[in-house]
Amino acid sequence: MEDNNLRVRIKKAAIEHFNNYGYHGTTIRNIAREVGCSLPMIYYYYKSKKELFNEIITNDYLALLVRLGKKIKKTDAIGFYTELVNNLNDLSDPDRHLYRLGIKVYMSFDGDEEHIEAMERYEESVYPRHAEILRPHLRDPENCEVIVRTLIHLLDTLIVEIVVKGRTIAREDIEDEISLILCDHLKPGAR
Repeated sequence: MEDNNLRVRIKKAAIEHFNNYGYHGTTIRNIAREVGCSLPMIYYYYKSKKELFNEIITNDYLALLVRLGKKIKKTDAIGFYTELVNNLNDLSDPDRHLYRLGIKVYMSFDGDEEHIEAMERYEESVYPRHAEILRPHLRDPENCEVIVRTLIHLLDTLIVEIVVKGRTIAREDIEDEISLILCDHLKPGAR
């Protein structure tokens, strides 16, 4: 149990350091100092700063995205996307910091070349996933590409407002903005 607790404390401190000082400005020495453990103890769990960062981004961040996705209960398109964004308003501070770090890497603001390439591969999967979700609800699936691109831009903006800037956006406002993009393009009953 003690090992698991120390590992969690190391990752929590690392997320804060990566958020505050960036990947290149963070040192394992400073993380160890904050956690109150020796440098060799961190290297017992992680061979390098890169391995620690990789675990946070590829395991913890992506697991958070999956967890948030499983919380969505709405099946109509507008309700689904409204809930997707609105759930971010309720993130705990540790999850918000983890999500913020993931966004920095996703937007190529942080990490090294390998991290940025991995996020670019992830980003390539975003459009097909949203197209798969929306296509059955669209009156004219031929317009799917432009509708999905526009929706993704709006989602990115809302996510940055909530997660990066720390603002709360009312559910009704989220729904209004998503409706503005989707409403005219959805089949009756898909709203």
